[in-house]
Amino acid sequence: MQSIIINIGNTNIRFGLFNDEKCEISWVLNTKPYKTTDELYMSILMLYQTYAIEVKNIERIIIGSVVPQLTKVVEVAIQKIHQKSPTIVDRNTKSEVIPKSKQMGTDIYANLVAAHCLYPDRKKIILDFGTALTASCIDENGETLGVIIAPGIITALNSLIRQTAQLPEIELVQPQSVLGLDTVTCMQSGMIYGYLGMVEGFISRINSEVNDRCFVIATGGVAHIYTPLTDRINISDRLHTLKGLYYLGRGK
Repeated sequence: MQSIIINIGNTNIRFGLFNDEKCEISWVLNTKPYKTTDELYMSILMLYQTYAIEVKNIERIIIGSVVPQLTKVVEVAIQKIHQKSPTIVDRNTKSEVIPKSKQMGTDIYANLVAAHCLYPDRKKIILDFGTALTASCIDENGETLGVIIAPGIITALNSLIRQTAQLPEIELVQPQSVLGLDTVTCMQSGMIYGYLGMVEGFISRINSEVNDRCFVIATGGVAHIYTPLTDRINISDRLHTLKGLYYLGRGK
């Protein structure tokens, strides 16, 4: 069965074409500035053509969103294309995971669901390097143990650049040394090693609090930059959240 899974985030809308449980193609549209239904309709159709996706072969469309003002816009665009209503999933969608919070975002819930389905029989930490940096923890039985939310790397970097007169835009790459002698290297060191220290600190403190060594999954836009720099992350999966939305929608 082919499905289209859509994750509406604060920075990007990520799409995935799933053949049963396997995501075969994934692509991203920028969330901002917010688009109209007609703009999304045309963008989605053009990308379907680019990836040779046949609308008639799509049996199910699943949407998860943390941007309420965009959810309806995307839903209407999808209805125009597929002539069927998508399945909307959120923290109230039933699963084997116990969210334990009425404030939990759909993306965090989906991350927990994917971790529970893909890596059973152990405690897990999911690091999501998105607009916000989140660390969520779940135990072997599907019980949510808690979540940490911090400013995302790109969010913090953009704020730093906007709020200062002389700091330039930089490429987020690992500098050759921790101590820099030029502005770009100094900023790269702060963003790379500062956030790396934060992430490793999160993992250590969570492990200590749950009295276990959790299996750590990294996902989100810049996860691939940080994963090679530490042995605390076990696996990086940019499609992890989409997989969670798939599992949530499959059960409805």
